[in-house]
Amino acid sequence: MEGWQGVGVISDFEDQPLLISSHLGTYAIVTVGVVRNIEQLAQQAFKKRTTHFSEMGRGEINPTELVATLINQGTTFEDGIASAQDAIEGSCSLLLLTREGIYAARDKLGRTPLVIGKKDGARAVTSESCAFPNLNYQIEHNLGPGEIVLVTPEKLIPKKPANERMRICSFLWVYYGFPASSYEGINTEDVRNRCGAALARNDDVEVDVVAGIPDSGTAHAIGYAVEAGVPYRRPFVKYTPTWPRSFMPQDQNVRALVAKMKLIPIRDLIAGQRILFCEDSIVRGTQLTDIIERLYEYGAKEVHMRPACPPLVFGCKYLNFSRSRSELDLASRQAIVQLEGSDNSENLAEYADPDSEKYAAMIKFICDRLELTSLKYQRLDDLVEAIGLPKERLCTYCWDGCED
Repeated sequence: MEGWQGVGVISDFEDQPLLISSHLGTYAIVTVGVVRNIEQLAQQAFKKRTTHFSEMGRGEINPTELVATLINQGTTFEDGIASAQDAIEGSCSLLLLTREGIYAARDKLGRTPLVIGKKDGARAVTSESCAFPNLNYQIEHNLGPGEIVLVTPEKLIPKKPANERMRICSFLWVYYGFPASSYEGINTEDVRNRCGAALARNDDVEVDVVAGIPDSGTAHAIGYAVEAGVPYRRPFVKYTPTWPRSFMPQDQNVRALVAKMKLIPIRDLIAGQRILFCEDSIVRGTQLTDIIERLYEYGAKEVHMRPACPPLVFGCKYLNFSRSRSELDLASRQAIVQLEGSDNSENLAEYADPDSEKYAAMIKFICDRLELTSLKYQRLDDLVEAIGLPKERLCTYCWDGCED
């Protein structure tokens, strides 16, 4: 495979790109998403008796190799990709590097984005539109859900039209999307500013300063401060050469260490202050526990927390934004277990309802556990309004348990 074309992916958990040889030809593949039914699909493949998987890690099948195996069952690349995406429970966006060009395929429900950029004599595909400006690419096309195109330097060749239904992950705008990126034409930083403003409009707390948990909480805090007319300050600054996301390590002790390492407090901006922090979300509470302890240690009078999204009550089934083995790791579910005496999944809908007594009890439990002066989450309708897409185009499962 010679030439000037290539594919790559940032993947912390499985080896890729993979180089595959099959009846379709030799190709390289990268994927983004999660295959929840990987064992079932692997067993179906084993029935053919000639199938085997060699890219193993931690005793598990590499999902990218499984996706390639599914694609190889098709008569063409586009047929194999479409069949693989239909078979997968979860999500899968992918790139295939072939001798003819690069096949770009977005997840069948568009849970993750893919965008194509163009400049003279070249084209590129990325999940993050922020990759284009400094390379002088102009956005040419946003792939729709399930859409497949063949990308060459000269042209785009449609292979499969987009599906009508879309369920793009809302958490892109809340947390893990890059501030300079836009998804469905909607900028991440702008949405976070609107989220913060919505939090402020629904609040009446009196504080001295507003701050954000770096980095993704910063834009939410700026939106809150502007709307509320309260000074924005940075009582913590981020030391960046560490883990980019403190929820990512699997070991709790490592998560706590990472959370402590990456934020440096400024005593002069903390002592004697009533501080309101905007945070993107509370996943486990790992990072917040240490932050709140240090704020009081450095003399804060009050610490108020305003997450920019509703409580994470349901573990994500569609993406790997959190690698928790159990949704019981979530701070909200830990609170529910304590309040119910067990993991009573029958009452989860009540805990997700911001107007219910169970929701209020859950918030109070989390607030007391974190030793906050007050805790108030974003309402889902305000978050949807801040994003600007119809709710039926968004995936909100982790907050309300609403499935397709």
